[in-house]
Amino acid sequence: MTDWATTASLATAGGTMILALATFGSTRSANRAARTAERAMQAGLRPLLQSSRLQDPAEKVMWSDVHFAKLPGGQATMEVEDGIVYMACALRNVGPGIAVLRGWHVAVGFDPDRPRTPVDDFRRQGRDIYIAPGDHGYWHAALREPDDPLRPIVTSGIDHHDRMTIDLLYGDFEGGQRTVTRVGLTWRNDVWIANTARHWNLDRDDPR
Repeated sequence: MTDWATTASLATAGGTMILALATFGSTRSANRAARTAERAMQAGLRPLLQSSRLQDPAEKVMWSDVHFAKLPGGQATMEVEDGIVYMACALRNVGPGIAVLRGWHVAVGFDPDRPRTPVDDFRRQGRDIYIAPGDHGYWHAALREPDDPLRPIVTSGIDHHDRMTIDLLYGDFEGGQRTVTRVGLTWRNDVWIANTARHWNLDRDDPR
């Protein structure tokens, strides 16, 4: 004789399991779709800085003390005037998002395989510098304090025309997707030529 109560209970349990599996699959699918949408949104906001092209227009750079420099495309300036070290580098944003420069680190010598500068060692920009997608711009900074430990090192490098390394810390305009880009400077034909060497991602997997 059929036990209808047992049969009904089994049917209900089976239906509940099927519903749970369907809900689980739907949730996983929705989560994947949300992650894909988030990655697409981040990709649309992602900046990527390179040294600018030699044919890019020259930039007019002004420091806070109203010191000026004309910066041709693909070049950098490293000069000492009245005891102050003025530094700038022409850049281009090849990414789809606005780049906001946050910090910098300068070293004498150039090794593209040297580990990136730790975040805590970056010096903060005196002001935020924005570079629009597909546009050219620049980074600039100065060493002003007489007892700055970087000052004698960088000054000696400038005097001897040593190769130089600039690590730049930047992100998107929302403060995320932080990236470090390494630019090497080489003295050729009486000018500093800039060349991009490496990129490091801080908030996601590295490109290599």
